[in-house]
Amino acid sequence: MLNREDVILYSGAANGAEAYFGEMAERYGIQEVNFTFEGHNDARSRGMRVLTTEELKTGDVSLSYIGKMMNREYSPAPLLKKVLQCIWHQVNSGQEIYVIGKILEDSHVKGGTGWGAEFAKLCNKPLYVFDQDRDAWFQWDEMRFKPIQDPVVTHPHFTGTGTRFLADNGRKAIEELYTRSFE
Repeated sequence: MLNREDVILYSGAANGAEAYFGEMAERYGIQEVNFTFEGHNDARSRGMRVLTTEELKTGDVSLSYIGKMMNREYSPAPLLKKVLQCIWHQVNSGQEIYVIGKILEDSHVKGGTGWGAEFAKLCNKPLYVFDQDRDAWFQWDEMRFKPIQDPVVTHPHFTGTGTRFLADNGRKAIEELYTRSFE
């Protein structure tokens, strides 16, 4: 079991899954780093790391490239671009990635959260997704998502991200992840 004093949650403090990952980190005495940018509507203030324009550019991604890779179109809106850049920083910082969302039939995760999951795949980082529709955890095995029972955080630097539309079962999945990992 990890020493809580050494553990850091990397997230984004947005409403929904990210905010709840942060609430649980605070409850368990775990440090949190929440990447954000000027003008973002954050749900949490603990551990805020406001990225500079230059730092945001470090996480810059081609919307047309990731759109093709993920079989969807992304709006060129500046806000979306900054959100995706923040997600890049979250995944880049964590060594294990935990996502709450929905796995689509093409093995991508729905929404902006999908970019975080896809980046984790590209970086070959352990990736766990709780699919709220299926009410189950899945782990990426380099080719597909496979069901997994009761994942546990094993690295002191982990990322927690996901949908803004956190359902009760997603909230419970986060709670149980923390309980298994840190009690």
